[in-house]
Amino acid sequence: MESKDSTKKLMFAVDHISTFVGKGAGWLIIVLMVMVCIDVFRRYVLNAPSAWIGELSVMSYGAVIMLSGAYTLAQNGHVRGDFLYGSMKPRTQATLDLILYIVFFLPGIVALCYAGYKFAADSWRIGEHTTQIANGPPIYHFKSLIPIAGGLLILQGFVEIMRCVICLKTGEWPERLKDAEEIDVVEQQLQASTYVDEEAKNIGIARAKSIDEEAHHRLGGAKGTNHG
Repeated sequence: MESKDSTKKLMFAVDHISTFVGKGAGWLIIVLMVMVCIDVFRRYVLNAPSAWIGELSVMSYGAVIMLSGAYTLAQNGHVRGDFLYGSMKPRTQATLDLILYIVFFLPGIVALCYAGYKFAADSWRIGEHTTQIANGPPIYHFKSLIPIAGGLLILQGFVEIMRCVICLKTGEWPERLKDAEEIDVVEQQLQASTYVDEEAKNIGIARAKSIDEEAHHRLGGAKGTNHG
């Protein structure tokens, strides 16, 4: 029992790290939006476009994508072909996932980390800047995110492998760290409504949760049948 609790704490700790980094990177969307608005204003109103803003916008967008990878994996949010997978039993899903993680995911991400480290090291060594414009913005900071994002993905990948092993043993997907979901919004709206009586609220929330659990179970278990 102690071992089970420590394993769960470890998985949740890694989920927390991935979530913290992913949500932190999400704020770059606001920075990106501001830069694009400034660039449009300068380009079409002042007739003085900024090449720096264009370059930094690309880097910001890339940073969001890279740093959100582990968070998306932690929330079981990556797109997968669901033609057969959704109809499989949890143990079959776990077996397939385990094979794919070991054969494709880990080697690919390790290669990403290795190549990304070399790219970043070379970029820092020469003080690399973008070549699209004279005296362009530095790029070595951005390239450093490649091995960092890869390391986060490897860490989260090992946790996903642990989830696969647990599912193979128990026949059910283990619990994930709960993040904000559509079901939370539905529950909050129903609870705040003054036009729906208490009984109807409870029925609506129960039905929404039931649909949500069934959908996640079919998709491979962001939530297993052992929790709700």
